Amino acid sequence: MIRAEGLTRKFGDVVAVEGLSFEVRKGEIVALLGPNGAGKTTTVRMLSCLIAPTAGRAWVDGHGIHEDPEEVRAVVGALTETPGLYKRLSAWHNLRFFAELYGVPDAGARIERYLRFFGLWERRDEPVATYSKGMRQKLALARALIHEPKVLLLDEPTAGLDPESARAVRDFIAELRSEGRAILLCTHNLPEAERVCDRIMLLKTRLIAEGTPEELKRRLFGTRVVVELANPAPELARDLDVPGVKALQVSQGRLYVEVEDPRRTNPILVRKLVELGAEIISVREEEATLEDVYHELMEEADAAG
Repeated sequence: MIRAEGLTRKFGDVVAVEGLSFEVRKGEIVALLGPNGAGKTTTVRMLSCLIAPTAGRAWVDGHGIHEDPEEVRAVVGALTETPGLYKRLSAWHNLRFFAELYGVPDAGARIERYLRFFGLWERRDEPVATYSKGMRQKLALARALIHEPKVLLLDEPTAGLDPESARAVRDFIAELRSEGRAILLCTHNLPEAERVCDRIMLLKTRLIAEGTPEELKRRLFGTRVVVELANPAPELARDLDVPGVKALQVSQGRLYVEVEDPRRTNPILVRKLVELGAEIISVREEEATLEDVYHELMEEADAAG
């Protein structure tokens, strides 16, 4: 439902986004990760037709951002870095205004639904200027959803929310995916991205990596098995020869074994260790985190210049 080909945006001599190509399919949540200034917000603004790309093309639900910007805006719900709410108006009147812009039928019922969901119903008549940052974030999410868009572009949707509200928003985003929406999620919250998203894209002006969290972790770090032993490990490690073992480290009575396929290699590994006289306390898989992947790839990007 979202397709970009070579999207590029320059601000004077500064390149914010360069040659970005990707897809987000129906019923999929894709995270766009990167440091501040990586081009995430610029990408969202281009896809929602708030700014035009310097080069490249993109389509949202089949509508070109150059050819049909009004159609794109009609099918997109965008949560940008700044909420863009009218602070002198109440929450109710903010949502009423945007509902009328989109021609939402039965707007009152829909406004009530979202204000209740986000816990704002009791304060619906108060000016938004009196709201906390978290409350404004919830209202901005309600505004992005008021016209039931097919495509959601969410920039830090849980920023400023307490843990309970953030969890409710994550669950709600997952529910929207099950309804067949395409969701592009920009976030600095790596555990959130790993928990919610189907695929990850790492951006630093250019796209530097893409894949599921599991694919990216395996690609960079493989799978490591930790074997805790009751007897000294160095002697055992010296004689260990098992197919599928890519690397081996010894530290503080533990063997750290990098393997290609744990399901195939672990039984052979355990059997060989027992033959060598090992007294095994435990065997467990140790996975890299998405944070490990993020820092490794960003360091590689910095080194490559």
